[in-house]
Amino acid sequence: QVQLQESGPGLVKSSQTLSLTCTVSGDSITANHYYWSWIRRPPAKGLEFIGYIGYSGDTYYRPSLKSRTSISRDTSKNQFTLHLSSVIPEDTALYYCALTNGKVIVAPQTLEDFISWGQGTQVIVSS
Repeated sequence: QVQLQESGPGLVKSSQTLSLTCTVSGDSITANHYYWSWIRRPPAKGLEFIGYIGYSGDTYYRPSLKSRTSISRDTSKNQFTLHLSSVIPEDTALYYCALTNGKVIVAPQTLEDFISWGQGTQVIVSS
């Protein structure tokens, strides 16, 4: 079973860059047809797709966040990292990393849309 674990700062100041890392165990992040996503749940709102990095290293970002988002990976550590620049208080959310196999979900309704996900990490952006 593939397991994911998010790590990173819980508090970030506005205009700074948020970096969150997802550490994967149980399989390689380069395994065929895996897509590794970052999603978030702002307070009192539904899940929001941020972006993904695929098994071959391809990336895709939510258009409204594209200018501020990048996702990279370290295959030697079996990790992938979200970088969100110029954060604003509206970026405050519970952030998850999640896995799909053979497809990408850009409008998740629930975490169960994914085959595995981390426990989530709370990020607060202070003004």
